[in-house]
Amino acid sequence: MTDVVDSGELLRRIQRARAFAAQEAHSWSEQGDPVREVAYEAVLRVLDEIVAPGRHAEK
Repeated sequence: MTDVVDSGELLRRIQRARAFAAQEAHSWSEQGDPVREVAYEAVLRVLDEIVAPGRHAEK
């Protein structure tokens, strides 16, 4: 993986990953799998913190 990407492309990739994680969290919630749901919610929190540091303080 030697491709160089600019910050705009990196942000788009993170946003796509975040949208996928949100979709998966919702899907696993509906299927009744709390372990996978929590895992994808954790990924969402990490990606949110990357995009907007400090804005998502612990609840």
